[in-house]
Amino acid sequence: MFATMLAAIIFALLTAVSPAVAQTGLDRRELNVPATLVAESQQVQPGQSVTLAFVMNPKPTWHGYWENPGDAGIGMSFDWKLPDGVTAGDAQYPVPDTLLISGIMNYIYKGDYAVLVNLAVSDQVKPGPLPISVKSEWLACTDEVCVPEQDELFINLQVVDKDVGVSPNNAFNAYREALPRPLGSTATFMVKDDLFRLSIPLPADVDVEAPYFFIKEDGIVDYGAPQKVNRDGDSLIIETAARGDALQNISGVLKIASNMGFSLDASGGEVEMSGVPLSGGADSGNFTGGGDQSKASLLFIALGGAIVGGLLLNLMPCVFPILSLKAISLAKAGGDETVVRRDALAYTAGVVVVATALGALLLGLRASGAAVGWAFQLQDPRIIFLLLALVTAIGFNLAGLFELPNVNFGNRLAQKDGPAGSFWTGALAAFVATPCTGPFMAAALGATIILPPIAALIIFAGLGVGLALPFLLIAFVPAIRSRLPKPGAWLDSFRKAMAIPMFLTAIGLIWLLGRQIGTDALGLSLIFLLLVTLILWWFGGGQMKGLSRGTWATSALIAAIFGGVLFLPNAEAMNEQKVASASSTTLPSEAFSETRLSELRASNRPVFAYFTADWCITCKANEAAAVQRQETADAFANANVAVLMGDWTRPDPEISKFLEKHGRAGVPLYLYYAPGEEPVILPQILTISTLTDLVT
Repeated sequence: MFATMLAAIIFALLTAVSPAVAQTGLDRRELNVPATLVAESQQVQPGQSVTLAFVMNPKPTWHGYWENPGDAGIGMSFDWKLPDGVTAGDAQYPVPDTLLISGIMNYIYKGDYAVLVNLAVSDQVKPGPLPISVKSEWLACTDEVCVPEQDELFINLQVVDKDVGVSPNNAFNAYREALPRPLGSTATFMVKDDLFRLSIPLPADVDVEAPYFFIKEDGIVDYGAPQKVNRDGDSLIIETAARGDALQNISGVLKIASNMGFSLDASGGEVEMSGVPLSGGADSGNFTGGGDQSKASLLFIALGGAIVGGLLLNLMPCVFPILSLKAISLAKAGGDETVVRRDALAYTAGVVVVATALGALLLGLRASGAAVGWAFQLQDPRIIFLLLALVTAIGFNLAGLFELPNVNFGNRLAQKDGPAGSFWTGALAAFVATPCTGPFMAAALGATIILPPIAALIIFAGLGVGLALPFLLIAFVPAIRSRLPKPGAWLDSFRKAMAIPMFLTAIGLIWLLGRQIGTDALGLSLIFLLLVTLILWWFGGGQMKGLSRGTWATSALIAAIFGGVLFLPNAEAMNEQKVASASSTTLPSEAFSETRLSELRASNRPVFAYFTADWCITCKANEAAAVQRQETADAFANANVAVLMGDWTRPDPEISKFLEKHGRAGVPLYLYYAPGEEPVILPQILTISTLTDLVT
């Protein structure tokens, strides 16, 4: 590839091909949306500007993306190499089109289009050759697949004296006609009660055929929601679903007809939905009425997946230890119908409330611009340390070494009898369950990316219902409830036995904390954890002697936990630990990046890309059973498979966005790219044969 690029560069320098048309370093037949760099004029005078056009020619069925691609896709990027005295302006895009696929809105171009960039030439630039080169990347897609593409384009202009005439390229007249025209007045927008309203000053005599507003800023509107458009005198008012209200000013393009629109800026203010609805708009209509059948279908499918996925979570090792607390509660009830049903409903409420609250926090963080996904809280070692202290305390309490109902908040609540204890047991189970994703969950949680906030919260609530479903069945199905054992002396032994899974959970959290902060910092954290345990033990001993040590114990606990959090390492130290951890694996890998993925695919190497996190039990199980196995490593080495590993243990916006592009809100995700073919998404449960069969 490098030789081809070098030959193209030399050819451009030595031949007399018109310098107003760019040369490319790649075989353009390889690209699905090839680009050609064209100048409006071959010659430019000092102190003037010249416009370049990236003329994009998508192959049939392929399309490119606007600067804001919508729910999915990538806009163009430009890496310029310019002579001294030359500067490049912002890219100017033509009016885009919409493409709605399964509720996912894309802002695209089908057919040929041109992206314009103005180059300003300083009046200090001397007459002579003016070589320009730019490396650009974009995404080419059909309705089913997407391929990241890039090219390095160059063009050789000529700086001439100011008295020399310049001949323009008339094709740029059409390129400019496709650009949105600037709207002279500022628009006003409002975000309130999950609604986005935009009032655009537009004279009543301007014909509007198919109005649609393309917003440049992400996280403000729900792209996939229909847009209701009213005409009120000299104003056009657009209403759609909102995603957030983090910005005071926005910008975008109002499309009023095919290839015709206005670019505008808008400031925050009050906007009423007045005037007369426009019936001619392709996307007009009342979205609040729930008429979007595709989204309704997506919601029901995702809700079913969430309930089934939550049910299967009960079999995952991350949830099982917490279930021991509920098992003790059921054993105490001994099959009493009233008590069991009351506790089951309280437990369900705790699970649903926490699952929904975590979902709401997740959506809120996304709306504020943060790239986070499910189990985002366990990307923070401070949360892990607090959870570790809580689980350790519960474990020692179950073991009977001390009784501290007035000191440990979570322990007291989870162990408390009655509906309050069941509620907090459910809350703890939902919180601890987040590192796990099982079958059906990935697609369901991925749907929350594109669904409106209320629908997304219903999905999270459905996940909680699925998690609580076994206990609801026990409570409300007499045939199952009658099999519960009666309370007795055996309960004390049973309670102590249930401490074992709790300690296993603590060990897992210690391992996870060590993966993030390294062994040295982990040792310091364990010292603080030991202090927490000794304080609890000391307090419990005093309680058995009838001594009141509550104030001192509480103060000491706060100090020990605060110290443990305070002495955790910073992000830079954790990144160093991440690199060190990846150096000794059975299946060698490189750190994932979309740029590296594009390079490997361009070189026709098969690529296995997998996305994991240390707190993801399913991920670790797959790595132990299939990925990090010698059979897999040997098969991949024989087939020259490149392996990219996306570690999502810590927040990584690039990985978050890549997961979102594949409809996932969390890990694991396994992709295999055969040379020249589209990627294959592998199942979430892997075996060695699943991987080795890819290359045999």
